[in-house]
Amino acid sequence: MTQLKAFTQSLWRRWMRWIPIRILSSKHRSRITVHLKSLGPQDRYLRFGYPATDEQIENYVNKLDFVRDDIYGVFNRRLEIVAMAHLAFSVDPQWSTCAEFGVSVDTKMRGRGLGGRLFQRAVIHARNQGVALMFIHALSENTPMLKIARKAGARVERDGSESDAYLSLPAANLDSQVNELLEEGMADLDFQIKSRAKQFLQLLRTLQEVRRGVRDARHQSGV
Repeated sequence: MTQLKAFTQSLWRRWMRWIPIRILSSKHRSRITVHLKSLGPQDRYLRFGYPATDEQIENYVNKLDFVRDDIYGVFNRRLEIVAMAHLAFSVDPQWSTCAEFGVSVDTKMRGRGLGGRLFQRAVIHARNQGVALMFIHALSENTPMLKIARKAGARVERDGSESDAYLSLPAANLDSQVNELLEEGMADLDFQIKSRAKQFLQLLRTLQEVRRGVRDARHQSGV
């Protein structure tokens, strides 16, 4: 009973701080491109390690492997991606238990903990997939990303202008497996609600335009 109570309390605390994070697929490429292109020069530099051009961003998005890797996104009410993360699994069999993490957040959405939550979401999935080591390569000046890594307990090694963070992951357990299932289900539900709300608002706008047109026509005809 004590373990069950602790598990329940852990879930409750987690869901009180819940942010809907959805797994993205190839159908989201255009939204991902829009999000990354919206980043300013400095943010592009911190995310990719170089001042990526629009063309380089398009090449990056086109090469995303949604089958091998996991890409996560946070959507606003307009169904625009405001934050995303890329969990890339190693293609080298010798490093099959390793994965690399990268994240980007819209400027207007900073300070809300989105980067940290995306990292936590990626960690849970990596654990459940048998990953033992999470790796982050970042510019040393990318203090928000390195702060997230250090807070999670990662070992950070600096080499001049670049830094590498290594986080050892525990094996999957009931908590990580159940939490991932709940995360996926709730995020899908949140997306569906936002999608229905957007469709409803579009319908209302259409009806308002029709009514406005009818009123204008009546006014002009003197009816």
